[in-house]
Amino acid sequence: MSNEIREPMDDLPNPNPRAESATYAVIGAGLTGAAAAWRLAQSGADVIVLERDVPASALGSSHGSARIFRYAYPDPFYARLVMQAKPGWDELEAASGRRLITPSGSLDFGAVRDPRGLARVLAATGVEHELLGSAEAQARWPQLDFDTEVLWHPGAGVIDAERSVETMLELAQVAGAEVRLRWEAATVRRASTGYLVTSATGETVHAQQVIVAAGGWLPALLDGLDLPTGFLDALPQFEVRQENAFHFRYRDERQQGETPPDAATSWPTFIYKGEDIQTYSLPGGRDADFRGQKIAEYNAGRVIPSARDQDGVIDAANRARVVGFVERFAPGMAPEPYAETTCLFTNVPRDDMIIDRAEGITVVSPCSGQGAKFAPLLGELVLDLVAGSGQAAERFRAAGQRFAVAA
Repeated sequence: MSNEIREPMDDLPNPNPRAESATYAVIGAGLTGAAAAWRLAQSGADVIVLERDVPASALGSSHGSARIFRYAYPDPFYARLVMQAKPGWDELEAASGRRLITPSGSLDFGAVRDPRGLARVLAATGVEHELLGSAEAQARWPQLDFDTEVLWHPGAGVIDAERSVETMLELAQVAGAEVRLRWEAATVRRASTGYLVTSATGETVHAQQVIVAAGGWLPALLDGLDLPTGFLDALPQFEVRQENAFHFRYRDERQQGETPPDAATSWPTFIYKGEDIQTYSLPGGRDADFRGQKIAEYNAGRVIPSARDQDGVIDAANRARVVGFVERFAPGMAPEPYAETTCLFTNVPRDDMIIDRAEGITVVSPCSGQGAKFAPLLGELVLDLVAGSGQAAERFRAAGQRFAVAA
Protein backbone atom coordinates (compact mmCIF):
# COMPACT_ATOMS: atom_id res chain seq x y z
CA MET A 1 0.00 0.00 0.00
CA SER A 2 2.86 2.37 0.77
CA ASN A 3 6.55 2.43 1.57
CA GLU A 4 5.99 3.54 5.14
CA ILE A 5 8.25 1.62 7.50
CA ARG A 6 6.24 -0.42 10.02
CA GLU A 7 7.07 -3.12 12.51
CA PRO A 8 5.09 -6.38 12.31
CA MET A 9 2.52 -6.87 15.05
CA ASP A 10 1.49 -10.22 16.47
CA ASP A 11 -2.17 -10.93 17.13
CA LEU A 12 -3.21 -10.32 20.69
CA PRO A 13 -4.26 -13.49 22.54
CA ASN A 14 -7.91 -14.11 23.26
CA PRO A 15 -8.34 -15.31 26.85
CA ASN A 16 -11.94 -16.38 26.16
CA PRO A 17 -12.01 -17.34 22.46
CA ARG A 18 -15.38 -19.12 22.40
CA ALA A 19 -17.49 -16.37 23.99
CA GLU A 20 -20.54 -15.62 21.82
CA SER A 21 -22.13 -12.86 23.86
CA ALA A 22 -21.21 -9.83 25.94
CA THR A 23 -22.77 -6.84 27.59
CA TYR A 24 -20.88 -4.52 25.25
CA ALA A 25 -19.56 -5.18 21.74
CA VAL A 26 -17.04 -2.60 20.49
CA ILE A 27 -16.66 -2.44 16.70
CA GLY A 28 -13.17 -1.27 15.80
CA ALA A 29 -9.79 -1.63 17.53
CA GLY A 30 -8.23 1.72 16.76
CA LEU A 31 -7.51 4.33 19.42
CA THR A 32 -11.18 5.03 20.10
CA GLY A 33 -12.35 1.42 20.23
CA ALA A 34 -9.36 0.38 22.34
CA ALA A 35 -10.00 3.23 24.78
CA ALA A 36 -13.68 2.31 25.06
CA ALA A 37 -12.82 -1.35 25.65
CA TRP A 38 -10.24 -0.44 28.30
CA ARG A 39 -12.54 1.83 30.27
CA LEU A 40 -15.54 -0.50 30.00
CA ALA A 41 -13.55 -3.57 31.07
CA GLN A 42 -11.87 -1.56 33.81
CA SER A 43 -15.34 -0.81 35.18
CA GLY A 44 -16.04 -4.55 35.45
CA ALA A 45 -18.21 -4.79 32.34
CA ASP A 46 -18.26 -7.78 29.99
CA VAL A 47 -16.70 -6.55 26.71
CA ILE A 48 -15.86 -8.02 23.31
CA VAL A 49 -13.92 -6.08 20.66
CA LEU A 50 -14.57 -6.87 17.00
CA GLU A 51 -11.80 -5.73 14.63
CA ARG A 52 -11.97 -6.25 10.88
CA ASP A 53 -8.18 -6.47 10.56
CA VAL A 54 -5.63 -6.10 13.39
CA PRO A 55 -5.42 -3.45 16.12
CA ALA A 56 -4.14 -0.10 14.81
CA SER A 57 -4.46 -1.45 11.28
CA ALA A 58 -2.64 0.32 8.45
CA LEU A 59 -6.06 0.50 6.72
CA GLY A 60 -7.49 2.63 9.55
CA SER A 61 -6.67 5.91 11.25
CA SER A 62 -4.67 4.80 14.30
CA HIS A 63 -1.62 3.10 12.80
CA GLY A 64 2.01 4.03 13.24
CA SER A 65 4.08 5.82 15.83
CA ALA A 66 3.49 9.51 15.16
CA ARG A 67 0.46 11.58 16.19
CA ILE A 68 0.49 15.05 17.75
CA PHE A 69 -0.47 15.71 21.35
CA ARG A 70 -1.06 19.46 21.72
CA TYR A 71 -3.05 21.98 23.71
CA ALA A 72 -3.22 24.80 21.14
CA TYR A 73 -6.79 25.18 19.88
CA PRO A 74 -8.60 28.35 18.82
CA ASP A 75 -11.64 27.04 20.72
CA PRO A 76 -11.24 27.02 24.55
CA PHE A 77 -13.61 24.04 24.72
CA TYR A 78 -11.07 21.78 23.03
CA ALA A 79 -8.07 23.25 24.85
CA ARG A 80 -9.79 22.37 28.14
CA LEU A 81 -10.67 18.93 26.76
CA VAL A 82 -6.97 18.23 26.14
CA MET A 83 -6.31 19.15 29.78
CA GLN A 84 -8.98 16.63 30.81
CA ALA A 85 -7.37 13.97 28.58
CA LYS A 86 -3.82 14.29 29.94
CA PRO A 87 -4.43 12.49 33.29
CA GLY A 88 -5.73 9.49 31.33
CA TRP A 89 -2.47 9.34 29.37
CA ASP A 90 -0.52 9.55 32.63
CA GLU A 91 -2.62 6.70 34.04
CA LEU A 92 -2.07 4.60 30.92
CA GLU A 93 1.69 5.10 30.99
CA ALA A 94 1.87 4.33 34.72
CA ALA A 95 -0.23 1.18 34.36
CA SER A 96 1.82 -0.15 31.46
CA GLY A 97 5.31 1.12 32.26
CA ARG A 98 5.58 2.42 28.68
CA ARG A 99 6.18 5.93 27.44
CA LEU A 100 3.38 6.61 24.97
CA ILE A 101 3.83 10.39 24.59
CA THR A 102 7.36 11.65 23.92
CA PRO A 103 7.80 15.34 24.86
CA SER A 104 8.52 17.62 21.91
CA GLY A 105 6.90 21.01 22.43
CA SER A 106 4.96 22.55 19.58
CA LEU A 107 5.17 25.63 17.35
CA ASP A 108 2.19 27.34 15.70
CA PHE A 109 2.63 29.99 13.02
CA GLY A 110 1.10 31.40 9.87
CA ALA A 111 -1.47 34.17 9.40
CA VAL A 112 -4.47 31.81 9.33
CA ARG A 113 -3.21 29.86 12.35
CA ASP A 114 -3.28 33.14 14.35
CA PRO A 115 -0.61 32.50 17.03
CA ARG A 116 -1.71 35.52 19.07
CA GLY A 117 -5.30 34.26 19.24
CA LEU A 118 -4.06 30.81 20.29
CA ALA A 119 -1.94 32.42 22.99
CA ARG A 120 -5.04 34.11 24.43
CA VAL A 121 -6.80 30.75 24.66
CA LEU A 122 -3.84 29.07 26.37
CA ALA A 123 -3.52 31.99 28.79
CA ALA A 124 -7.21 31.67 29.67
CA THR A 125 -6.89 27.92 30.25
CA GLY A 126 -3.63 28.07 32.20
CA VAL A 127 -1.41 26.25 29.68
CA GLU A 128 2.28 27.22 29.68
CA HIS A 129 3.25 29.02 26.47
CA GLU A 130 5.27 31.83 24.89
CA LEU A 131 4.39 34.19 22.04
CA LEU A 132 7.54 35.01 20.08
CA GLY A 133 8.39 37.35 17.26
CA SER A 134 9.58 35.70 14.05
CA ALA A 135 13.21 36.79 14.55
CA GLU A 136 13.28 35.49 18.13
CA ALA A 137 11.78 32.18 17.02
CA GLN A 138 14.28 31.99 14.14
CA ALA A 139 17.17 32.35 16.57
CA ARG A 140 15.79 29.57 18.78
CA TRP A 141 14.86 27.17 15.94
CA PRO A 142 17.23 27.92 13.05
CA GLN A 143 16.12 24.78 11.23
CA LEU A 144 12.82 26.54 10.45
CA ASP A 145 11.80 29.85 8.85
CA PHE A 146 8.83 31.86 10.12
CA ASP A 147 6.65 34.44 8.38
CA THR A 148 4.55 35.52 11.41
CA GLU A 149 4.62 35.55 15.17
CA VAL A 150 5.13 32.08 16.66
CA LEU A 151 3.37 30.35 19.54
CA TRP A 152 5.48 27.89 21.55
CA HIS A 153 3.97 25.56 24.11
CA PRO A 154 6.33 23.05 25.68
CA GLY A 155 3.66 20.62 26.91
CA ALA A 156 3.06 19.14 23.46
CA GLY A 157 4.41 15.77 22.40
CA VAL A 158 4.33 12.86 19.97
CA ILE A 159 1.89 10.00 20.59
CA ASP A 160 2.88 6.48 19.63
CA ALA A 161 -0.57 5.57 18.35
CA GLU A 162 0.05 1.89 17.63
CA ARG A 163 1.62 1.17 21.01
CA SER A 164 -1.18 3.11 22.70
CA VAL A 165 -3.76 0.87 21.03
CA GLU A 166 -1.84 -2.25 21.98
CA THR A 167 -1.49 -1.04 25.57
CA MET A 168 -5.17 -0.21 26.05
CA LEU A 169 -6.24 -3.54 24.56
CA GLU A 170 -3.80 -5.47 26.72
CA LEU A 171 -5.13 -3.72 29.84
CA ALA A 172 -8.69 -4.39 28.67
CA GLN A 173 -7.87 -8.09 28.27
CA VAL A 174 -6.29 -8.24 31.71
CA ALA A 175 -9.62 -6.88 32.99
CA GLY A 176 -11.48 -9.64 31.15
CA ALA A 177 -12.25 -8.26 27.68
CA GLU A 178 -12.06 -10.43 24.58
CA VAL A 179 -10.50 -9.17 21.33
CA ARG A 180 -11.45 -10.83 18.05
CA LEU A 181 -9.27 -10.04 15.05
CA ARG A 182 -10.12 -10.25 11.35
CA TRP A 183 -13.79 -10.14 12.31
CA GLU A 184 -15.50 -7.62 10.04
CA ALA A 185 -18.85 -6.44 11.36
CA ALA A 186 -21.39 -6.18 8.54
CA THR A 187 -24.70 -5.60 10.35
CA VAL A 188 -26.03 -4.77 13.79
CA ARG A 189 -29.68 -5.81 14.16
CA ARG A 190 -32.10 -5.79 17.09
CA ALA A 191 -32.59 -9.14 18.79
CA SER A 192 -35.21 -10.23 21.33
CA THR A 193 -32.87 -8.63 23.84
CA GLY A 194 -30.03 -6.40 22.80
CA TYR A 195 -28.43 -6.72 19.36
CA LEU A 196 -27.02 -9.35 17.05
CA VAL A 197 -23.77 -8.34 15.36
CA THR A 198 -23.10 -10.36 12.20
CA SER A 199 -19.75 -10.52 10.44
CA ALA A 200 -19.08 -10.42 6.71
CA THR A 201 -18.58 -14.19 6.86
CA GLY A 202 -21.75 -14.93 8.83
CA GLU A 203 -20.40 -15.26 12.37
CA THR A 204 -22.52 -13.69 15.10
CA VAL A 205 -22.05 -12.07 18.50
CA HIS A 206 -24.90 -11.06 20.79
CA ALA A 207 -24.52 -7.88 22.87
CA GLN A 208 -26.81 -5.81 25.04
CA GLN A 209 -25.18 -2.64 23.67
CA VAL A 210 -22.92 -1.91 20.70
CA ILE A 211 -20.28 0.81 20.45
CA VAL A 212 -19.35 1.62 16.85
CA ALA A 213 -15.83 3.07 16.60
CA ALA A 214 -15.15 2.21 12.96
CA GLY A 215 -13.35 5.40 11.88
CA GLY A 216 -13.24 5.80 8.10
CA TRP A 217 -15.14 2.51 7.73
CA LEU A 218 -18.21 4.04 9.41
CA PRO A 219 -19.91 5.40 6.25
CA ALA A 220 -19.90 1.92 4.68
CA LEU A 221 -21.32 0.40 7.87
CA LEU A 222 -24.12 2.90 8.56
CA ASP A 223 -26.71 1.16 6.37
CA GLY A 224 -26.13 -2.04 8.31
CA LEU A 225 -26.83 -0.48 11.72
CA ASP A 226 -30.31 -0.89 13.18
CA LEU A 227 -30.58 2.76 14.16
CA PRO A 228 -33.83 4.69 14.45
CA THR A 229 -34.62 6.68 11.30
CA GLY A 230 -34.62 9.97 13.17
CA PHE A 231 -31.14 9.34 14.57
CA LEU A 232 -29.77 8.31 11.17
CA ASP A 233 -31.18 11.48 9.65
CA ALA A 234 -29.61 13.54 12.44
CA LEU A 235 -26.11 12.13 11.96
CA PRO A 236 -23.79 14.60 10.26
CA GLN A 237 -22.48 14.00 6.79
CA PHE A 238 -19.21 12.07 7.07
CA GLU A 239 -16.44 12.87 4.61
CA VAL A 240 -13.49 10.46 4.34
CA ARG A 241 -10.25 11.69 2.80
CA GLN A 242 -7.23 9.69 1.75
CA GLU A 243 -4.50 11.99 3.05
CA ASN A 244 -0.84 11.96 2.02
CA ALA A 245 2.05 12.11 4.49
CA PHE A 246 5.74 12.52 3.65
CA HIS A 247 8.95 12.02 5.62
CA PHE A 248 11.89 14.39 5.12
CA ARG A 249 15.38 13.66 6.40
CA TYR A 250 17.00 15.96 8.95
CA ARG A 251 20.10 17.55 7.42
CA ASP A 252 21.86 17.41 10.80
CA GLU A 253 22.62 13.72 11.29
CA ARG A 254 22.90 14.27 15.05
CA GLN A 255 19.11 14.82 15.06
CA GLN A 256 18.46 11.41 13.51
CA GLY A 257 17.93 8.23 15.47
CA GLU A 258 15.56 6.98 18.14
CA THR A 259 14.89 9.36 21.02
CA PRO A 260 16.50 8.03 24.21
CA PRO A 261 14.18 7.14 27.11
CA ASP A 262 13.10 10.17 29.16
CA ALA A 263 14.44 12.59 26.51
CA ALA A 264 12.53 14.97 24.27
CA THR A 265 12.51 14.72 20.49
CA SER A 266 15.23 16.58 18.59
CA TRP A 267 12.63 18.62 16.66
CA PRO A 268 9.33 20.11 17.84
CA THR A 269 5.98 19.39 16.29
CA PHE A 270 4.57 22.35 14.36
CA ILE A 271 1.42 23.51 12.63
CA TYR A 272 1.52 26.12 9.88
CA LYS A 273 -1.60 27.67 8.43
CA GLY A 274 -1.06 30.32 5.79
CA GLU A 275 -3.14 31.71 2.95
CA ASP A 276 -1.79 29.24 0.38
CA ILE A 277 -1.06 26.04 2.35
CA GLN A 278 -1.83 24.47 5.73
CA THR A 279 0.48 21.79 7.09
CA TYR A 280 1.25 19.85 10.24
CA SER A 281 4.55 18.20 11.10
CA LEU A 282 6.09 16.01 13.78
CA PRO A 283 9.07 13.71 14.31
CA GLY A 284 8.31 10.55 12.35
CA GLY A 285 9.66 8.07 14.84
CA ARG A 286 9.42 4.37 14.07
CA ASP A 287 7.17 5.05 11.07
CA ALA A 288 10.17 6.06 8.99
CA ASP A 289 13.23 4.71 10.80
CA PHE A 290 13.72 7.76 13.08
CA ARG A 291 15.50 9.66 10.33
CA GLY A 292 13.32 12.70 9.88
CA GLN A 293 10.17 14.73 10.14
CA LYS A 294 6.68 13.72 9.00
CA ILE A 295 4.81 16.48 7.14
CA ALA A 296 1.34 16.50 5.62
CA GLU A 297 -0.94 19.08 4.07
CA TYR A 298 -4.01 19.34 6.25
CA ASN A 299 -7.24 17.99 4.72
CA ALA A 300 -5.92 18.09 1.18
CA GLY A 301 -6.37 14.45 0.22
CA ARG A 302 -8.78 12.86 -2.20
CA VAL A 303 -12.38 12.44 -0.97
CA ILE A 304 -13.47 8.79 -1.03
CA PRO A 305 -16.83 7.19 -0.08
CA SER A 306 -15.29 5.25 2.82
CA ALA A 307 -12.09 3.55 3.96
CA ARG A 308 -13.11 0.61 1.78
CA ASP A 309 -12.28 2.75 -1.27
CA GLN A 310 -8.71 3.76 -0.39
CA ASP A 311 -6.00 2.73 -2.85
CA GLY A 312 -2.82 3.99 -1.15
CA VAL A 313 -1.72 5.95 -4.22
CA ILE A 314 0.19 9.16 -3.42
CA ASP A 315 -1.12 12.36 -5.01
CA ALA A 316 1.82 13.80 -6.98
CA ALA A 317 0.43 17.35 -6.86
CA ASN A 318 0.10 17.08 -3.08
CA ARG A 319 3.70 15.86 -2.86
CA ALA A 320 4.87 18.85 -4.91
CA ARG A 321 3.05 21.31 -2.63
CA VAL A 322 4.54 19.78 0.51
CA VAL A 323 8.04 19.75 -1.02
CA GLY A 324 7.54 23.42 -1.84
CA PHE A 325 6.59 24.09 1.77
CA VAL A 326 9.76 22.36 3.01
CA GLU A 327 11.92 24.35 0.58
CA ARG A 328 10.36 27.59 1.82
CA PHE A 329 10.00 27.03 5.58
CA ALA A 330 12.26 24.13 6.65
CA PRO A 331 15.92 24.64 5.70
CA GLY A 332 16.87 22.01 8.28
CA MET A 333 15.32 19.25 6.15
CA ALA A 334 16.43 17.79 2.85
CA PRO A 335 13.54 18.69 0.48
CA GLU A 336 13.14 15.22 -1.03
CA PRO A 337 10.84 12.78 0.80
CA TYR A 338 12.57 9.52 1.66
CA ALA A 339 9.32 7.78 2.69
CA GLU A 340 5.65 8.47 2.08
CA THR A 341 2.29 6.96 2.88
CA THR A 342 -1.43 7.56 2.84
CA CYS A 343 -3.73 7.76 5.85
CA LEU A 344 -7.39 8.54 6.56
CA PHE A 345 -9.17 11.64 7.84
CA THR A 346 -12.87 11.35 8.60
CA ASN A 347 -14.45 14.79 8.67
CA VAL A 348 -17.75 16.33 9.66
CA PRO A 349 -18.75 19.88 8.67
CA ARG A 350 -18.29 21.49 12.09
CA ASP A 351 -15.10 19.55 12.94
CA ASP A 352 -16.59 18.40 16.25
CA MET A 353 -16.24 14.86 17.51
CA ILE A 354 -19.38 12.73 17.40
CA ILE A 355 -20.23 10.72 20.53
CA ASP A 356 -23.94 9.96 20.56
CA ARG A 357 -26.30 7.12 21.29
CA ALA A 358 -29.65 5.86 20.02
CA GLU A 359 -31.21 3.13 22.13
CA GLY A 360 -28.44 0.52 22.49
CA ILE A 361 -26.10 1.67 19.71
CA THR A 362 -23.44 4.31 20.37
CA VAL A 363 -21.64 5.97 17.45
CA VAL A 364 -18.21 7.42 18.20
CA SER A 365 -16.28 9.36 15.56
CA PRO A 366 -13.51 11.68 16.80
CA CYS A 367 -13.39 13.47 13.49
CA SER A 368 -11.15 15.76 11.49
CA GLY A 369 -7.83 14.21 12.41
CA GLN A 370 -7.97 15.37 16.01
CA GLY A 371 -9.04 12.32 17.99
CA ALA A 372 -5.69 10.71 18.93
CA LYS A 373 -4.82 13.17 21.70
CA PHE A 374 -8.15 12.53 23.43
CA ALA A 375 -8.05 8.71 23.34
CA PRO A 376 -8.18 7.79 27.06
CA LEU A 377 -10.80 10.49 27.65
CA LEU A 378 -12.91 9.15 24.79
CA GLY A 379 -13.09 5.86 26.64
CA GLU A 380 -14.30 7.67 29.74
CA LEU A 381 -16.92 9.59 27.76
CA VAL A 382 -18.20 6.37 26.16
CA LEU A 383 -18.37 4.67 29.56
CA ASP A 384 -20.36 7.56 30.98
CA LEU A 385 -22.70 7.55 27.99
CA VAL A 386 -23.50 3.83 27.96
CA ALA A 387 -23.42 3.13 31.70
CA GLY A 388 -23.97 6.53 33.29
CA SER A 389 -26.10 9.50 32.32
CA GLY A 390 -27.18 8.04 28.99
CA GLN A 391 -26.82 11.44 27.32
CA ALA A 392 -24.01 12.80 25.18
CA ALA A 393 -22.52 16.21 25.83
CA GLU A 394 -24.39 18.65 23.62
CA ARG A 395 -21.22 19.47 21.69
CA PHE A 396 -20.86 15.83 20.60
CA ARG A 397 -24.48 15.16 19.65
CA ALA A 398 -25.50 14.18 16.13
CA ALA A 399 -26.69 17.43 14.58
CA GLY A 400 -27.54 16.83 10.92
CA GLN A 401 -24.68 18.90 9.55
CA ARG A 402 -24.06 18.84 5.82
CA PHE A 403 -21.13 20.05 3.74
CA ALA A 404 -21.81 22.98 1.43
CA VAL A 405 -22.18 22.01 -2.20
CA ALA A 406 -19.60 23.73 -4.40
CA ALA A 407 -21.14 26.06 -6.96
